[in-house]
Amino acid sequence: MKQLLTACAVLTALCAGSLSTFAQGTAATFDPKDLSGYWLRNAVRLRNGPPLTPAGLEAMKGRIPIPKVRVPSDSNDPMYACNPQGFPRLAWEENEPLEFIMLPDRVLQLFQWERTLRELWLDGRALPRGERLENLGPAWYGHSVARWEGNTLVVQTTGVDERAWLNDDGYPKSFDAIYEERYTRTGPDTIQGQLTITDPKMLTKPWVVPPSTFRRMADDDITFFGWRGLFSGVTEAICAPMNEVDDYNKRFRDPAALGK
Repeated sequence: MKQLLTACAVLTALCAGSLSTFAQGTAATFDPKDLSGYWLRNAVRLRNGPPLTPAGLEAMKGRIPIPKVRVPSDSNDPMYACNPQGFPRLAWEENEPLEFIMLPDRVLQLFQWERTLRELWLDGRALPRGERLENLGPAWYGHSVARWEGNTLVVQTTGVDERAWLNDDGYPKSFDAIYEERYTRTGPDTIQGQLTITDPKMLTKPWVVPPSTFRRMADDDITFFGWRGLFSGVTEAICAPMNEVDDYNKRFRDPAALGK
């Protein structure tokens, strides 16, 4: 009996040690400061934002957003005429695949839709403001700087081109608005994201968008006929006027909206 109890004690200790080792190994399977890989954000739309300022209400005049029309081509949303979605819409309004690439001085975000990218600078430069921002001028995806706060990548963006709408509802945005993104990798296959929009010219208060979760994409989702990559597949996922405006709306987008 004594030998049996001793054997049981040894086995229990071994099991406990194995479980501890397994738990430590599981916890160490990802680097929280490594966001590299292919990710897909859950569909959290930029809805129910704060009230607009008088300037914001004025900017909304004449806009016909998608939710208020029967078919997409009845909208005057610039996106549906093959113009860039712009920031933050591409990154936070759509749930399109994206890739993070970690470099020593910056983080790249590659987007499948529009086949475009963002540079999030980690080299210590300051966010451009005032005359420096005016000299740089507007950009569809703005000018972005980043820093680490613990294990959270904090990104600030400004200088976004005002011609692109903020969201599907047609909200406006101003050139010197500031967008703050927070990316926290919480597991091997998940990143928690948060966006706050501060735009005193158009919005009566900062807009804290509901949190999003980015989930790692499986290899099968980004591999087509043996070719692996975000820009592979049956389409380049880019809007080209020669086949989008005159053909795609009539053949696919409008019929889909009508359930045909």
